[in-house]
Amino acid sequence: MKLTGKRKGQNTVEYLLMLTVVVAVVLAAGWGLKQYMPNILSTVEGLITGAAGTIGSNANK
Repeated sequence: MKLTGKRKGQNTVEYLLMLTVVVAVVLAAGWGLKQYMPNILSTVEGLITGAAGTIGSNANK
């Protein structure tokens, strides 16, 4: 019996299912992070600005 064609099709379906799961996880993570990213980025921006201001004020002394 030759089952190579059937096995090849089964491998293709398995890879497509794995790809679907990976894409779903990436989309869910992106959607979840979308809500928090603006707050995180503004916090990091404030920290960098504050640190740069501190370094700049100490350079004049």
